Amino acid sequence: MTPEQLVVLAVFLPALAAIPVSLAGRWPNLREAITLAAAVATAAAVVSLVPDILAGGRPRTAAYQVFDGIELAFAVEPLGMVFAIVASCLWIVNSIYSIGYMRANEEPRQTSFYVCFAIAISSAVGIAFSANLFTLFLFYEILTLSTYPLVAHKGDEAAKAGGRVYLLILMGTSMVLFLPAIIATGIIAGTLDFAEGGILAGKADGTTLAVLLALFAFGIGKAALMPLHFWLPAAMVAPTPVSALLHAVAVVKAGVFTIMKVVVYIFGIDTLTSVGANQWLIYVASAGLLLASLIALTRDNLKARLAYSTVSQLAYVVVGAALATTTSAVGGSLHIATHAAGKITLFFCAGAIYVAHHKTEVSELDGIGRKMPITMAAFLVGSLSIIGMPPFGGMWSKWLLGLGALDAGQIFVVAVLMVSSLLSVGYLLPIVARGFFRPPPGESAEKIRIEEAPVACLIALVFTAALCVVLFFLAGDLQLLLQGMFQTQTDN
Repeated sequence: MTPEQLVVLAVFLPALAAIPVSLAGRWPNLREAITLAAAVATAAAVVSLVPDILAGGRPRTAAYQVFDGIELAFAVEPLGMVFAIVASCLWIVNSIYSIGYMRANEEPRQTSFYVCFAIAISSAVGIAFSANLFTLFLFYEILTLSTYPLVAHKGDEAAKAGGRVYLLILMGTSMVLFLPAIIATGIIAGTLDFAEGGILAGKADGTTLAVLLALFAFGIGKAALMPLHFWLPAAMVAPTPVSALLHAVAVVKAGVFTIMKVVVYIFGIDTLTSVGANQWLIYVASAGLLLASLIALTRDNLKARLAYSTVSQLAYVVVGAALATTTSAVGGSLHIATHAAGKITLFFCAGAIYVAHHKTEVSELDGIGRKMPITMAAFLVGSLSIIGMPPFGGMWSKWLLGLGALDAGQIFVVAVLMVSSLLSVGYLLPIVARGFFRPPPGESAEKIRIEEAPVACLIALVFTAALCVVLFFLAGDLQLLLQGMFQTQTDN
C-alpha cells in the first residue's frame, strides 16, 4: 500500500470496525476478537508510516472540499506520527485489559463500550493526521461525542453527573473559544493549513497573537489547563479502561497534542518568541503544574489522585509548547508518549486493585502489595517513570524540557519542574510504601494469600510497565523523529 492509502486506512479502519463489533454483540468472544484484530491492523498501518516520515516524507491525501476554502484533508508529520503511534498501539493493550476488567467486573453494555472505544480511536488518529484546523476540529468534536457515553457508562446518577460536566466543559470550550480561534486564524492568515514555521508570521501584532493563543490554550479543553480542568476528575466515575482512554490513549493526549501542533504549525515558535506572545502561558501552565500536584497530595481516592497527577503532567507539555524553543517542543512532544506509558500503567493497576479487592481509597491499601505483588511492582515502575527517574522513559522528556527552559532563559521553569517531581514523589511513592511495608489490616503474615486481577489485566499492566523501561532506550529514536518538526529551522 502507498503511504497515502495507509493514512486513510489508519484513520477510518477503527470506525469501520465498530460495525462488526456492534453486530457481534451476542457473541462476546467474537466481538472482542474483532476489536483486537482491528487494533492490531490499525497499529500496523500507523507504524508502517514511520520509515517514510524518518526519511523526510510527508504523505498527504487529496483534499475533499467541504465549503469554499474549507477542506477535509490528512497529512502526516513527525508530531502527528508520535501521537498516532501512542493512540493506536495502546488501543491493543487497553483492549486486552478491557476484556479482563469488563468481564470480571460484570460491567453492563459492553458492546456499546467497544463500539464507542473504536470510534474514539478513529477520531484520535484523525486528529493526529489532520492537515488543517478544520479537519482537526471535526475529529476533535467526534472524539468528545464518542467518549461521552463511555464516561457515563455505568448509568447511575454519579456517572450521569460526571458525563454532563464532561460534555458541557469540552463542548463549551470548543464552541466559545476554540472555534472562534480557528475562524480568526483563517481571517488573519488566509488559510487553515498546518505549515512548518507557522502561518501567522508577519500577519498580526504581539497583542493579537497573545489573545489568539489564549483562545486556543483555553479553548482546547481536553488539555485540562487550569482552571478548565475539573471535567477530568469528574470523569473518574467511568470504568478504569475508560480512565486509561481519557488519560493515556486519546482524550487528554489529543488536547496537549493540539496545543503543541497549533504552536508549532500555526503560530511558529520563532513568531511567538519574537513578539513575546508566549510569556503569559509559561506562567499559567507552570502555576497549574504545581497546583495540580499539591491537590493530588490531598486526595485519598486513588483515581482522583491520579487524575490530578494527569492535570499536572499535561501542563508539562503546555509548558514545552509555551517555552517555544525547538528543544522544549521536542521535550513536550516526547512527554506525550512517556507520560502515556506511565499513566496507563498506574490506571491499569488501580483498576486491577478494584477488580480483585474492590478498594478505591489510598487509605485502604495497607498491605495490598503483599496480596498483589505483580500489580504493585508495576505501579512502582509507572510511578518512577512519572517522577522522571532513570531508567524509565519519563526521565528524558523532563530532561529535554529542562534544557528547553534554559535555552529560553526561563530558569524558574527548571525550578518548577524539579519541585513538581518532588511533589510526584510525595503523592505516588507513599502508595507503594503503604502497599508493601504495612501489614493488611486484621491479617497475619501467614494468612496472606496472593490474589491478583484476571490474567488479561496482568498481561496489560506488565506490558505497559515494561514499556516505561523500553522508552528509556527508545527516547533517542523518538527525539530524532520529533526533530523533523523543524527541518528548516534553527533553535532559538
